[in-house]
Amino acid sequence: MFKVLLITAILAVMEVSLSFDNAVVNASVLRHWDHFWKTIFLTVGILIAVFGMRLIFPLLIVGVTADMSMVEVARLALDDPKAYSEKLMAHHAEIAAFGGLFLLLVFLNFFFDDEKDTHWFHWLEHRLANLANVPAMSVFIALVALLVMVSAVEGETKLVVTLAGIWGVVVYVGVKALGHLLESSGSDDDEDEKTSSGASSKIVKAGIGGFLYLEVLDASFSFDGVIGAFAITSDVVVIMLGLAIGAMFVRSMTIYLVEKGTLEAYIYLEHGAHYAIGALALIMLFSGTGVHVPEVVTGLIGVAFIVWAVISSISHSKKQAA
Repeated sequence: MFKVLLITAILAVMEVSLSFDNAVVNASVLRHWDHFWKTIFLTVGILIAVFGMRLIFPLLIVGVTADMSMVEVARLALDDPKAYSEKLMAHHAEIAAFGGLFLLLVFLNFFFDDEKDTHWFHWLEHRLANLANVPAMSVFIALVALLVMVSAVEGETKLVVTLAGIWGVVVYVGVKALGHLLESSGSDDDEDEKTSSGASSKIVKAGIGGFLYLEVLDASFSFDGVIGAFAITSDVVVIMLGLAIGAMFVRSMTIYLVEKGTLEAYIYLEHGAHYAIGALALIMLFSGTGVHVPEVVTGLIGVAFIVWAVISSISHSKKQAA
């Protein structure tokens, strides 16, 4: 029992360290929402994160690739967790391509924004912002990264990895497009209609788009955590419990950052989180080629960027006050 509790605690700490930057990005989206959608994020969102992405999704991957039913995969996971983990790890390259491309686009589109006037590393971010004028520049860089990754993958898996990476790009663009359409559809109906029901409808539509984006973002982060968890233990139940504790902590941290106005107080915190996301995206793409990066290193990189951003924000605030 002590061993199980210790492994669960280690997995929870690993999930928190890997996903702290996820909490900051979630907060940057969530701070514009009303109380209803924040509650949905904490209730429905946590159910999707825990049971959907940490339990059902890995089972689904094994079931589809091994041509097994969900019941058979569940029995395999409980009766022979070692064989289950081997089947899941065999498709790590495809998972890394999907999650890595999605996170890379999150990183690129944050900095490819010519309207963003707050720069942490001004010499770099100012030049990146200028690239926003080039159509589909972020997609171009993401596809180039995919081609580089695929060139280092073994021959028989090249096509599958390529398709997985393309799906990562398609899902990112699709979720963003859906959110944009839902936000703008309310204003196209009738400009003279300013009723409370119309405003509520617009909030609901914007909330749906943002909720879908955050769930896919969380899924991309969870891939790395689930794969890394099998390096610690093959017990599916322990993995789900440990990652679930971490996921709930991350969501609580997101709400805390929103309610305390932390992003406004620490102006570079969001920048640090996106640099950490970019580093995680590159690590996932490298890991898909067979290069193993310890989970400790991945987590420390994210924490290092967050701490660095907080220190820089405090220094900036002191200079402004002076």
